Amino acid sequence: MQRAEKVHTTYLALGTNLGDRAENLRLALDALGESFQVISVSPIYESEPAYEVNQPRFYNQCCRATTTLSSQDALAHLKQTEVALGRAPEERFGPRLIDLDLLFFDDLVIETPELTVPHPLLHERSFVLVPLNDVAPEVEHPTLGMSIRDLLRQLPDAERRKVWPVR
Repeated sequence: MQRAEKVHTTYLALGTNLGDRAENLRLALDALGESFQVISVSPIYESEPAYEVNQPRFYNQCCRATTTLSSQDALAHLKQTEVALGRAPEERFGPRLIDLDLLFFDDLVIETPELTVPHPLLHERSFVLVPLNDVAPEVEHPTLGMSIRDLLRQLPDAERRKVWPVR
């Protein structure tokens, strides 16, 4: 009898601010299908750039997906997918064709040199919390002990106004 592989629940953030942003997100979601089963996807949101503000606005999206990959292999797959879709090395927080971030991996807390889960800045980023709230409002942040909905409510109004739905 074969043993079933463990299935992990993941939450991913997708972002892009170069080229055809909507198409970049669609291609990234399609490419995830090789190793992730996408369960639900947020609407697309547009956001002001953070940190390095002199660049085009971003399109952001989040998804819930399952995978049988380990957390390290999931990260490696996301990075390989970015490169396959045309992402080149760039300045930190600068413009990018595609960015794929592993936000949560089950309810685990992972801290290695290559990977920190939950994503260390997600609780202060409206461009992540707004779309993540669409697919995971009740999911609890394992170290902060708050739901995504409550983390979003905790953000200042000015921060939440930096993100709006794409029509």
